Amino acid sequence: MAILVAGATGNVGRHVVGRLVEAGQDVRALTRRPGAAALPPEVRVFEGDLTCPETLPPALEGVRTMLFFPVGEAVDEVVALAAKAGVRRIVVLSSAAVTAGYDTEYHYPVEQAVERSGLEWTHVRPGEFGVNSLYLWAPSVKAERRVVDVDLDTPGTPVHEADIADVAALMDDRHAGKAYNLAGPEVLTHRDQIAAIAAAIGEPLRVDEVEPEEAREFYRAQGGWAAENADFLFGFEDYSGATTDPTGATSGVGRQDGGQPQDGERPAGGEAQEQTWEEPDIPWLTCTDITGGPARTYAEWARDHVDDFR
Repeated sequence: MAILVAGATGNVGRHVVGRLVEAGQDVRALTRRPGAAALPPEVRVFEGDLTCPETLPPALEGVRTMLFFPVGEAVDEVVALAAKAGVRRIVVLSSAAVTAGYDTEYHYPVEQAVERSGLEWTHVRPGEFGVNSLYLWAPSVKAERRVVDVDLDTPGTPVHEADIADVAALMDDRHAGKAYNLAGPEVLTHRDQIAAIAAAIGEPLRVDEVEPEEAREFYRAQGGWAAENADFLFGFEDYSGATTDPTGATSGVGRQDGGQPQDGERPAGGEAQEQTWEEPDIPWLTCTDITGGPARTYAEWARDHVDDFR
């Protein structure tokens, strides 16, 4: 029986596909653009879109497990098709914002649809994606060796997308019915993260700490993912999109998506992680807690992405 990875060309999805291929699994990839997938030759690539359930039956035939990215449109129909095709378990790449209670409209409905289906499920709920800093900071680092940010001493526990994939690729029965709140192995400030990037590229970076209004305008002008998410990132809107006051915002658990939008998706060791947000108390785990393997540090993440910052 096969494993179907939806969002197989995204930051996490590519790593999941790689893990499963290495493990000798029969892997299928779902993508809207199969011609541009550039996946290992062992992978059967299917054209499909989670927002268009009618495109999915060929990819679902003979699948026992499906990795599901948070696409709320038509989710009940997609899950029903999976069940009809004989899928036994769905792994949802979700967000720790669900655990925090911030997310009731995006990842949470997808989780609920999967649980209602009666299929086995596993929810992987990352907190802060390390790769988000790539889409926020890399353009100005590459152009002028500069980072613009607010509250440089804000702490967080950024997690490497490869760690998320290590957890998402676990397919044995021990993980059925589990929701994992996944964090990186270290508590780091934004200042620490910027220093790690500077060390990776071997050059100093100019750091400008500014007020939220200035940061929002800077990243709106930058374009791309940063512009699309600037209001949320700097406290001008909450998780649901409602207007907020940045002077009262907390760094919280954001609308995590692993950087750029996934294919078919819109734009979150040892002991549980220290709580780095004022509310609420989240039982963080690292990759080590779940897989037994080493959790990757942010410095490792920066070295892995050094070419993206040069």
